[in-house]
Amino acid sequence: SDRFTPHDAFSQFPVAGYFQQSNSMPRKFIVGGNWKCNPATLKDAQKLLAAWKETPFDAGKIEVVICPTALHISTVKPDLEALGMAVCSQNVSATGMGAFTGEWNAEHLKDMAIEWTLIGHSERRTKYGETDEITAAKLEICQKAGIKVMFCIGELLEERETGKTDEVNQRQLAAVLSKITNWDDIVIAYEPVWAIGTGKVATPDQAQETHASIREYLKTAVSAEVAEKVRIQYGGSVTPENCAELLAKQDIDGFLVGGASLKPTFMDIITACQGA
Repeated sequence: SDRFTPHDAFSQFPVAGYFQQSNSMPRKFIVGGNWKCNPATLKDAQKLLAAWKETPFDAGKIEVVICPTALHISTVKPDLEALGMAVCSQNVSATGMGAFTGEWNAEHLKDMAIEWTLIGHSERRTKYGETDEITAAKLEICQKAGIKVMFCIGELLEERETGKTDEVNQRQLAAVLSKITNWDDIVIAYEPVWAIGTGKVATPDQAQETHASIREYLKTAVSAEVAEKVRIQYGGSVTPENCAELLAKQDIDGFLVGGASLKPTFMDIITACQGA
C-alpha cells in the first residue's frame, strides 16, 4: 500500500519538535454510512443489507459504522454486526434521564450496546438549531459515557466563497475541545455543507487542504500527538466514482457517506478504502 503515515501528512510543515512519537501507526480508514431519514421501510433496509452481504470486506483493515434511523437501529443492528459493521445513532440528547420528550441519551445508547453517535451534523445545526454550545454538551456527556463520536464540522457555501472555511471549522472545534478527555473515541467528519446531497464535491485538493488545516489547528490547540492520530473523514456527495481520488490524499482518513450509503454500491467505497 502507498498509504501515507501521519508523519508524511505533516511533511509540509517544517516545525521543530512537531512529532511526539516516532513509531506511530498509519491511521485506519473509517467509513460512516448516514442513512438520515431513510429508507422508507424496514424491509428496504433489510434488502439493502442482504445486497451488501455479497461483498465482504476485511474489518481489520477498515472500520465501517452505519447510522440507521432511530426506529430501525435495534432491528438492523444484529445484521450489520454480522457484516462486520458497527451501528451508530444519528443523534443523542444534550440532557440526561427525565422529562425530555422525544430524546434519548448516551446512557440509553450504552445500555443498547450502541457504541457510536453522530454529533453536530450540518442538518442538525442548520435545520434544528443546534448551536456550538449544544454540540459541546452532547460531546461531554458522550465522553463520560464512553460513547464514540463522529463529530461533524463544515462551512456553508457563502463561508467558503468568502474565505472563512478555516475560521468556521476552528470555531466549531474550539467549542468542544475542552470537553474531550479521550481522543481515541473521537473521529472528525469534515463536511462542506454546500457539497452535502448536492452532487457538488470539494476537489481532492480542496479537501486535502482543509483536512491539513484542521490537523495544523489541532496541533496548536491540543497537541501534535492528537493532530497526528485523529482520523478525519470527508463527507459531501461521496460516491464509488469519486472516492478513489479523494482517498489518495494523505490527510483524508475515510468518508461519511450520505445518499450513496443507501445503495448496494456503497460496498464499492468500502472496497476502495480497503485497497488504498
